[in-house]
Amino acid sequence: MRRNAVLRDLARRAASLVALSLVMLVPASAAERALINFIGYDADATYLAFEEFGQNDGTGGYYDHIFVIDLAKDTWVKGAPFDFSDPSADGAMSLAMVRAKAMALAAPTLKKLKIDTPAQVLVLIGDGSLADRSMITWQTPNCCGVDSTEDTKFALTLTELPVAKDDYGDDCAAYVEEGQLMGFNLSYTDGTDKEELHSDGGLLPKSRGCPLGYGLYAVIAPFNAKGGRVAILESWPFGFEGPDRRFIAVPIDGHI
Repeated sequence: MRRNAVLRDLARRAASLVALSLVMLVPASAAERALINFIGYDADATYLAFEEFGQNDGTGGYYDHIFVIDLAKDTWVKGAPFDFSDPSADGAMSLAMVRAKAMALAAPTLKKLKIDTPAQVLVLIGDGSLADRSMITWQTPNCCGVDSTEDTKFALTLTELPVAKDDYGDDCAAYVEEGQLMGFNLSYTDGTDKEELHSDGGLLPKSRGCPLGYGLYAVIAPFNAKGGRVAILESWPFGFEGPDRRFIAVPIDGHI
């Protein structure tokens, strides 16, 4: 009897260790982090389309947002963003199915605007990077040579700006503490002149939700072109289980 009790105790300990090791292997999931897909530009770099998708931290279902931006006006085109989320309560639709539904909604606009030029990533701060997301630098790639670039170095600098939450009534005041709600300033330089690309003033766009912070993510441009550069920023609005990552596109060449 005593031997059986010892064996049962050892089995319970082993099971506990296995369960603990499995917990340690699973990434912590609080809130959610959208991913991005650069769909591309039209041939004249007048329009940019990108896709933002992920898994909802409340329902567990997948969602997809497709943005189409008029870069000269720095606004969404009519009908954008094209959104689709899994309507089922149990997350029955796969991510591929949800993305296909959103793309079908956006397809007529993408075709009409002839958005078929790939986007080239000039610089990107990956999700696992330890780089400072308040500044990003890059150079224009050359056609020839191993990782060859032109001499001029460009830089973006991001500064967060606290916004008074009381201006938003119940939209944000119930969710964030004073001093947590953030806007941003984004500036650009080529080493000689410095230009302000964006600076929040007054109320933030409702489409941003209640943002708690921002970070620089990437700079993209049309394939085989020097114009049409766009800064891609992370935005972190208040979410169901914490800050949720979303993306903002800020035209560069349209402002300088």
